[in-house]
Amino acid sequence: MQSVFGYLMRDALGRTTTVGAELRGAVATFLTMAYILPVNAGILSAAVGVEATPSLVACTALAAGVCCLLMGLVANAPIALASGMGLNALIAFNVAEQAGSWQAAMGLVVIEGLLILALVLLGLREAVLDAIPRSLRLAIGAGIGLFIALIGLSNAGIVVQGAPAPPAGPLLAAGDLREPTTAVSLAGLAITAALLACRVKGTLILGIAATTLLAWAAGLVTPPSGWGWPSFDVAFQADLAGALRWELVPVLFALMVVDFFDTLGTATAIAEEGGLHDEEGRLHGVRRVLAVDSISASIGGLLGVSSVTSYIESAAGVAEGARTGLHTVFVGLLFLLAIFVSPLAAAIPAAATAPALILVGFLMLRQIAELDFERLDEAIPAFITLLTIPMTFSIAHGIGYGVLSYVAIKLLTGRCREVGAVLSAVAAVFAIYLAYER
Repeated sequence: MQSVFGYLMRDALGRTTTVGAELRGAVATFLTMAYILPVNAGILSAAVGVEATPSLVACTALAAGVCCLLMGLVANAPIALASGMGLNALIAFNVAEQAGSWQAAMGLVVIEGLLILALVLLGLREAVLDAIPRSLRLAIGAGIGLFIALIGLSNAGIVVQGAPAPPAGPLLAAGDLREPTTAVSLAGLAITAALLACRVKGTLILGIAATTLLAWAAGLVTPPSGWGWPSFDVAFQADLAGALRWELVPVLFALMVVDFFDTLGTATAIAEEGGLHDEEGRLHGVRRVLAVDSISASIGGLLGVSSVTSYIESAAGVAEGARTGLHTVFVGLLFLLAIFVSPLAAAIPAAATAPALILVGFLMLRQIAELDFERLDEAIPAFITLLTIPMTFSIAHGIGYGVLSYVAIKLLTGRCREVGAVLSAVAAVFAIYLAYER
């Protein structure tokens, strides 16, 4: 007698699967994504406050769970979602300061998601994406990777702030390897990198766990002594009124630009991995996928955990045989169960998540290999973007300098037709923003 896990199913699109394949895929996807729970909390705590870390973990799990259920039930796609890397760093280190509070920053995230949803429903999201050249898209993702890696190096104490001006010394300096935090982080980095090199599933979450144990042994933090109920204190504090200010329009645009690129790239990659595309090479039901992704951004803002977006780690589940939204429903249920481990978050130090940040940066940097360095009019603006995102400690500034340099080089080399009206308008917005922001 065949068990329910081996029962062959066929969905409306003719995709055949089994409950067992979808469940195996969901476990694989969850293990590759679970690192986002402590890492997202660690990044956002820079803006929200360290004391809110357990609540940030619980709300990150809640947002991921709800949005995965939406993707599975509404879009029937094997694409899981959670708070986006890069977007969380943009919120914590740029947007919160410019908006005046983390609550106003989350209000911007809510608005951003609703605006993107409107673009999806009007069929304009693809048009806006097409206006940004692929070379800049590659550089933005890779530059965010360097930015995240720099945060990890700083949290580990491997890199420290130097002199305020170059004549007095370097802006950045090497940390003291004899410091316990730095030593533990380096040991954790070695362990995590070895696991990654061996292609072990769940590498990042295993690395965080191993480094946490080292931190406990070194006395950096105290292991949990008790248990408590999850806290959702950071949820539903988004300040929409505080976000509706004219001076925040360029920041809102930068949020939209960063959020735009991940989803279409993820959807395309998942479609190719699982043979889920139509005759035009697009994921079946891509409009529903984009709509759920847009709504998820607003849900992340409402729950105080940055924009929730589609994860390329879903490819791990597709590789295990997942083909439908049932996979994503299972992932959502696993994230909802993870809410109940959030009280342990206070016992996970920054030294334990630092190796994961560094290696996430490495993984994001790989896409720059697709850049054509022979096309100098494309490669130079991409390099400027790649360089200025981590060096200015601002994703918005990096995108702005990249867009402006791209437009300028195209105009000065007589390639005006490659710019277009939409990209020219984008460049004008960034020019005003960079000239007058304080």
